[in-house]
Amino acid sequence: MRHAASGSPTHYESTAEETNPIKEIDYKLQTGSIDEINTDMDQPTPTKVLRHVVLFKFSDGVTPEDVREIESAFIALPGKIPQILDFEWGTDVSVEGKADGFTHCFFVSFASDEDRAVYLPHPEHKKFGQILRKNDRLDKVLVFDYWACS
Repeated sequence: MRHAASGSPTHYESTAEETNPIKEIDYKLQTGSIDEINTDMDQPTPTKVLRHVVLFKFSDGVTPEDVREIESAFIALPGKIPQILDFEWGTDVSVEGKADGFTHCFFVSFASDEDRAVYLPHPEHKKFGQILRKNDRLDKVLVFDYWACS
């Protein structure tokens, strides 16, 4: 980043070695030109994202094989249902001890209410529900949907 000869941050000129987006944002914050920041990054994203959060608490006695079957079935859904915009999942690693027995979290993202409306009754989602209900594997399920704010 280069500044005018006076040293004041009135002029911004990047060089090939100065393409760090964090430095650019920092500079624009310092100079008050924050509205010039390009937030589109590498790929366009929807302005709003609908998050569908699913938490599982497994029943006592569920086997590791049962858990792996459920994980695998859920992880496969984005490849089968094109309305899923993004997907991530993980298991509880909190040190606070407030998970109340919930061990697995799945985030399914949609671009619209309509996409979620296609997902919920989708035959592949229904098959997944059958896997979940097999042998009373789940003690509790918590589902929470929200529009992501950034």
